[in-house]
Parts: sequence; structure tokens; C-alpha cells
Amino acid sequence: MNIATKNLENDHIHILKLIDVMKSMVKSEKPDVKHIDKIIDIIRNYADGLHHAKEESHFFPALEEKGFSPDKGPVAMMLYEHTQGRNFVKGISDNVELFKKGIEPALDDVYRNMSGYAELLTNHIAKENNVLFRLADNALTDDEQKYLLAQFESIEQSCPDGRKVSDYVDQINDLALYYNV
Repeated sequence: MNIATKNLENDHIHILKLIDVMKSMVKSEKPDVKHIDKIIDIIRNYADGLHHAKEESHFFPALEEKGFSPDKGPVAMMLYEHTQGRNFVKGISDNVELFKKGIEPALDDVYRNMSGYAELLTNHIAKENNVLFRLADNALTDDEQKYLLAQFESIEQSCPDGRKVSDYVDQINDLALYYNV
């Protein structure tokens, strides 16, 4: 059945593959800075810009209507973790710029933030897939799931720069192939 929670779980498959790329990348002494920039772009425009937008604009508000609190409990935790993830991405971005300017020690901070993001999102996705989405499946009616799915598909049609979701997935797959993950 094609429902909203399955759409979000499908995004997670690709985000987890990107996380595997990041885990592999942090082992490199001489990273390809273009790959780091690509990861930042994918996170900001796909993982955060599309996936988290679906959750924050539509999914979490739908759960609030079902009695889930935005201030405590699973929805509040997911929102808090989205903010933490954005902070890690800012750390990656800020430090890769320093690294590009020849400040070699900044690479350690790039990798620390990449590792932090990877650990946070791995745990975050497990909580969503195994707990929050299952609660949502029980709380939302079929019609509500279908309505949310239509909203998600609308967000997916509004990718920046005319890109498509498949463009991000292709970029993730290319990186995964390069890093053998």
C-alpha cells in the first residue's frame, strides 16, 4: 500500500546510504572536497529540504491533530533532532570552507561533524521507522495517509533548481559506488 509513512521510510533508505558514504569518507586522509560539498547539498536540499519539510510541514502537524504533543514525546524529540542535524551540517559546511582556505586542522572538525550527523541520523531514523511511523499508522486513517502522501508528492515536485528527487538519489548512488558502500 502506498501511504505517507512508506514514502518517508523510502527517503530513509537513501539517507542511510548517504550516511554510509559519510562514514566511509571520514576514514580518508585526503578527501575529495567536491564530494563533501555534494553531501552538504544533498543533505540541505534532499534530507532536510524535502524529507524534513514533509515531516515538519505536514506529517507532524497531522500527528498533533491526533493528540501527539509538539512539546514533548516523539514528535518533540524528532523536531529537536532535526535542529541538531542542521547544526552538524553547519559545522561541516563552515569547516570545509576553512579547509579549502588551507586550514588543515579544520578537516578534523568536518569529520567530527560528519560522524556526529551520521550517528544522530542513524538513531533518528531507527526511532522514526520503528516507533513513530508505527504509531502514526495506527493513528491516521487511510484517507489521512493518502492526503499526506499527496502533500508529500507536491513537496517532491518543488525541488530547487528544477531538480527531481531521482537526481538526489542518483547522486547518492554515485557516491556510494565511489566509496564502495
